[in-house]
Amino acid sequence: MTRVCALALLGGACLAAPLHARQAEPDGGEVIVVSATRSAQERGAAAVPVAVIDSDAIRSAGAQHVAELLNRAPGVHIHRGNGVEHLTSIRSPVLSAGAGAGSFLYLEDGISLRAPAFANINGLFEAVDELASRVEIIRGPGGAVYGSNALHGLVNIITPDPADADSRAELEIGSFGRARLTAMASGATRAGDGYIGISVRSEDGWREDAALLRAGLQARLDWGAGATRWSLRASAIHLEQETATFVDGFEAYRDEAASRRNANPEAFRDARAVRVSLHADHVVSEDWTLAGAVYARSNDMDFRLHFLPSTALEETGHDSIGFQSALTRQTVSGSVTAGIDGEWTRGYLVEDQTLASFGAFPQGIHYDYDVEALTGALFVQGRQSLTGALELEGGARLETTRFDYTNNTADGAVGRFLRLPGRSDRFTTFAPHAGLVWQAADGVSAFARIARGVRAPQTDELYRLQPGQEIDGIEPEVLDSLEAGVRLSRSDGLSLELTGFTMLKRNVFFRDADGINVTDGRTTHEGIEIEGAWPVTDTLTLSGALTWAIHNYDFDRPVSQASEVILRGNRVDTAPEWLWNLRASWQPVDAVRAEAEWLYVGEYFADAANSARYDGHDILNLRASLRVRDGVDLFASVRNAADVGYAERADFAFGGYRYFPGEPRSVSVGVRLGG
Repeated sequence: MTRVCALALLGGACLAAPLHARQAEPDGGEVIVVSATRSAQERGAAAVPVAVIDSDAIRSAGAQHVAELLNRAPGVHIHRGNGVEHLTSIRSPVLSAGAGAGSFLYLEDGISLRAPAFANINGLFEAVDELASRVEIIRGPGGAVYGSNALHGLVNIITPDPADADSRAELEIGSFGRARLTAMASGATRAGDGYIGISVRSEDGWREDAALLRAGLQARLDWGAGATRWSLRASAIHLEQETATFVDGFEAYRDEAASRRNANPEAFRDARAVRVSLHADHVVSEDWTLAGAVYARSNDMDFRLHFLPSTALEETGHDSIGFQSALTRQTVSGSVTAGIDGEWTRGYLVEDQTLASFGAFPQGIHYDYDVEALTGALFVQGRQSLTGALELEGGARLETTRFDYTNNTADGAVGRFLRLPGRSDRFTTFAPHAGLVWQAADGVSAFARIARGVRAPQTDELYRLQPGQEIDGIEPEVLDSLEAGVRLSRSDGLSLELTGFTMLKRNVFFRDADGINVTDGRTTHEGIEIEGAWPVTDTLTLSGALTWAIHNYDFDRPVSQASEVILRGNRVDTAPEWLWNLRASWQPVDAVRAEAEWLYVGEYFADAANSARYDGHDILNLRASLRVRDGVDLFASVRNAADVGYAERADFAFGGYRYFPGEPRSVSVGVRLGG
């Protein structure tokens, strides 16, 4: 019944809306995106679906976790863990381990937050999303300008343009000891247009031993010199997190007292990250432009491995320098871009057990290694008008990465840990794509695209091994995608995008329940995504996103644990068939705004054998704001207003159910000055 309601609200409303908007003029305010090609273009002209979460949505959502923002997009399902932690799904199951880290590319202004082979499954915690001017999400393979990790999709955090950014400050307090301060300022300086923003968030946590302190900083300076535009950008985050872990037992999330308990009070995550980049856009001539960036990043993290019997301490980090370049020639009927990208990274990992030795877990160093990675890539992409209304786009990327691994402790097996001797490995990937965009009428277009996404292995998949595991035979994962869709955009605010896709992923690499490497897994993915907005009246707008998708295993893998036996045709675990986010926004006068948000996550299997399941959930969130006078706004939100007991993540492992419980009803209030 809930599916029928959601389809009626979103699909029916958008399809009926043209009856009320027949005389509307074509949209003169087309959304501009930069993530599809690494340069600005109209969203309606892109052959790839790009979801945009703009500054108004970011401000009104007041997200306490990045999942609150990204789950507004179709095809996206972020499992919120404790604190800043998360697991991601973009046109995929919710993935973990190396696949969870390496299947999604997280960017800031087009540059990866982390080196691709050193990704983290919780990688979005290093983005300063609270200060972003907008967020762009590409669903499916990323295209020629992006390399490894842009497999199932990418998230691009766009920093504010100093020429357009507001100067404002926000203070918010709420349930569970939450407090947030956000401030930003922009303006002209002697050196150019400048911007700086800070964000600090702290909370006691609604669960035991789950306090959090997170601080973020952004700064940007833009200036011009002759035919060149320059932009110097910097970001940093600091994280101190006490981590609450799974609660065990069937439907334990329904028991609030049990959900509040933390079985691992010693768990924590402390992290730091700094990124600096210099961007340049140079007009060579009327037909030629050259764009590029040089960048550096550094991050490190200390992390208690609470989910392992050893509860060892992990210390990890990496430093990178790199560059991007793109030379573009405009022609009468299109454009061609060619570029070279390169990056050098040095990373390290140390795992140290302080507990006395027991079983296969010896006290002391489990792993201690360094990895140097050198990546180089060539790409070309172009657009060509075939007729006045039909445009062809395409491109390809050739990328190679060399890893030089050094073991800093004794070689060989120690307990359940295998330390390889020093070695070098190389992986080369090729990712082409092609698409068509047909402008059927003003504000109406259709698109189709075929594309390949790739991901080289993560360094811990290669070098953090157990006895009996080998890395020979590991190949980059390859995902082939076919999609098609239609778009409608009108000047009165009506918009609709409908996309269908089918994908096949090969060379799926993971460690099965017996601890053995699987290098030849296959999965299939198909679905339909709808995104739309309908201004019902001058004061009421309905908007949202709906996803139906099926994710199946396409191979057999018998293992000793019955719940983890994989059979061809089984649903991939942690992959809801239905997802939606529907919102009703009411603004009776300029000074008052209210929003109701309905989140639905459908049922899904919690194990690979499809023997355990989670029933799904419905969540209601409420938000409101009031402009007291110019430059002063009050705002409030009620999350999980119906106080539903639910699970952010459900899993079946080691013979039993375990969950990350969802947060009970919470309230926050705040004040915004400026903006």
